[in-house]
Amino acid sequence: MAELHRLHASILNGNARVAAEITQQALAENVDPMALLTNCMVPAMDEVGRRFECQEYFVPELLLSARAMKSALELIRPLLAARGAQPAGRVVIGTVKGDLHDIGKNLVASMLEGGGFEVVDLGIDVPAEKFVEAVRASHANFVALSALLTATMPSMKTTIEALKQAGIRTQVKVMVGGAPVTKNYAEAIGADGYSESAAGAVALARRLAAAAAESATSGE
Repeated sequence: MAELHRLHASILNGNARVAAEITQQALAENVDPMALLTNCMVPAMDEVGRRFECQEYFVPELLLSARAMKSALELIRPLLAARGAQPAGRVVIGTVKGDLHDIGKNLVASMLEGGGFEVVDLGIDVPAEKFVEAVRASHANFVALSALLTATMPSMKTTIEALKQAGIRTQVKVMVGGAPVTKNYAEAIGADGYSESAAGAVALARRLAAAAAESATSGE
């Protein structure tokens, strides 16, 4: 019988090999893949995020845990897709045009995946029109914009304007982040939210998703 507590521990400890082995064993024993995700994997990454926020973990530990999470997720994602299971949300993420930095963006993408979101990573130096195309193609409901240079921050506003011009701004919640970005700047350019950390981005996405669901239910 697969020891599911070890899956949780292997993600916390960043052991990708063990995470994949336990997941494979659990699936062979007909353990529900959604239960693996919601009961073991997502809580493990939530704990990784908590430790990162408390400075108990640092970037190397976070990256190792994210790799372990992905090794398990790759095994269960096709099964979830086959049964029509929906992710917590679909996120198009990228570093904006003119900016070649990707470490922060990669951390956020990994944490969002670990939080149960489907992520479309466009990479670095992404022009506004490419974000628009990706949102249309993936039917995303989130766009995450990263910038590490003050000089490239205006590209965030350009991207938001492009989403408006394409008629899909109301379809997505826009999150922004990066070393020079502030909450005030996010509000000034019309973003829906700002986070200063990868773990915070997951919490923000969940709050925005919950607010959108509540608004839809109330018919607003």
